[in-house]
Amino acid sequence: MDIANGLQYSRKHEEDLKRLKNFRLLDDDFLTKVFEDIECVELLLHIILSKDDLKVTEVHSQYNMKNLQGRSARLDIFAVDSTGTTFNIEVQRSDRGAVPRRARYHSSLIDANVTEPGDEYENLPESFIIFITENDILKAGLPLYHINRFVEETGNTFEDDAHIIYVNSQIKDETTLGRLMHDFSCTDPADMNYQILADRVRYFKQEKEGVLAMCRMLEEMRNETALETTKEFALRLIIRGKDTLEEIADITKLPLKEISYLEKTRKL
Repeated sequence: MDIANGLQYSRKHEEDLKRLKNFRLLDDDFLTKVFEDIECVELLLHIILSKDDLKVTEVHSQYNMKNLQGRSARLDIFAVDSTGTTFNIEVQRSDRGAVPRRARYHSSLIDANVTEPGDEYENLPESFIIFITENDILKAGLPLYHINRFVEETGNTFEDDAHIIYVNSQIKDETTLGRLMHDFSCTDPADMNYQILADRVRYFKQEKEGVLAMCRMLEEMRNETALETTKEFALRLIIRGKDTLEEIADITKLPLKEISYLEKTRKL
């Protein structure tokens, strides 16, 4: 590594350490690392759903849900419990990121991804989409909002077992949920109420291995962002049509195979 690159790396590392110090669980980059731990997800679901016997069997962070016909989505946390019930946990600091139709889309995308051809509809698992929002998106001053379908004419529940829950992190009272939302706003693990979360946050903020893992994740995110920016630039050059695919590959330093793929998918 030459001196210039070494200085740039050192500067980025210092910036990462400062950023890490200020991370909260309300920051989705940080949340996805902390909640890779099954016990942390169980604690969260026990409190939000009031189900102390719920047992999580698998957890995936930054989980890609594919849609071959349309828009795919990357879920902050995707989890499954011992009954097969699925959970998508999203943290949204921006109001625009928690619009109702996004919750609807996540619900439909999960249904499409957990079924196989020939599956009976009766076997479709129960699902929960949980948005933890920095602001009170639904503006009624409540800590929790449960969204379920019902039959307008009878008022009876339409039992499709698809649930959407909004958690308002603005309310930090002395209830179990309020104490959890307090923890979501903390930057210092010493100020947190729940030991499981505090220990996990402390690991990524203060212990050498955890800090290195977070710094690697931030570096990977930078590289991914840079790659997507380069692909967008290449696509603009393809659309402009003044350069050959070989010339675009040379300009962008992307493999010719990638340029050809961008050119092909543009026409679909």
